[in-house]
Amino acid sequence: MLSNNHFPKLKLGISSCLLGNEVRYDGGHKNNQYIQHTLTRFLDFQTFCPEVAIGMGVPRPPIKLVQKSEADETKTYAVDAKNNELDYTTDLTEYAQKVAKTYLSDISGYIFKKNSPSCGMERVNVYSPEGQLLHKDGTGIYAQVIKEYFPHMPMEEEGRLNDVNLRESFLTRVYLYNDWQLILKEGITARDLVEFHAQQKYLFMAYNQQLARKLGQMVATAGSQDINKLAENYIALAMQVLKKQPNRKRHTNALQHIMGYLKKQLDNTDRQELLHSIMSFQKGEIPLIMPLTLLKHHFAKHPNEYIAKQRYLSPFPVELR
Repeated sequence: MLSNNHFPKLKLGISSCLLGNEVRYDGGHKNNQYIQHTLTRFLDFQTFCPEVAIGMGVPRPPIKLVQKSEADETKTYAVDAKNNELDYTTDLTEYAQKVAKTYLSDISGYIFKKNSPSCGMERVNVYSPEGQLLHKDGTGIYAQVIKEYFPHMPMEEEGRLNDVNLRESFLTRVYLYNDWQLILKEGITARDLVEFHAQQKYLFMAYNQQLARKLGQMVATAGSQDINKLAENYIALAMQVLKKQPNRKRHTNALQHIMGYLKKQLDNTDRQELLHSIMSFQKGEIPLIMPLTLLKHHFAKHPNEYIAKQRYLSPFPVELR
């Protein structure tokens, strides 16, 4: 189980304006206080502004997403907000491809600027050539390419990080994905996959027990399948599991399973105190960090090698909760 001092400082990609860089079309920035003052203490950010990178300058006319054909709702273009003839789609696409191939191989996650025609991950306005709002389901041209190149990489928009559950889900995925990258870099084996999955057992249980079982079934076939293909399918499902929001009932189930490893070590007073903490969490009276902290306190006094490797107790630095 990692202590806060032993978490590596991971590298993430980020929209440049979110760190206070004045690169927006109006010459301003969108400095995000949580990212700037909290996340930067634990994460190294590599900044990208695709619009500046392709030579659009600061300040510059704004762009928008346009759907030129009603027959093809999936194809959008990034054009000047007042002149559809000024089309930046190809330049943004080629720059994104360059970034993906050159700079992101060791990146463990990405934070995009919401609503941006270049960087918006989702829910970006899409217009007709005449300027009519068609829908709000677009994706920024640059962001779309990055998502296609790295379909399993944790990605989020800065606005959604204000939601504590979404933020913790993102951070959990980031640190897990980094460990996965390290395994792949060395060349994954069936044993690696089995060990990796064992370390996530209670984390997956807290998020989705049904899909956790499916992951376990996949791992059970590791010795008889192409390991690289199996690993690809495994991480795809694992990231799907961790995108879903865990509820208090599922967390309680995981906490109680972990508590079971202390049944012979705790006296009645400590056992009742721990159980009361877990039940208080289930009722919504206290946050998750309280029963987790109490569990870690007891395992510090009564070490268990299997539990010490469980990511669930320390999925990311506690200061980021």
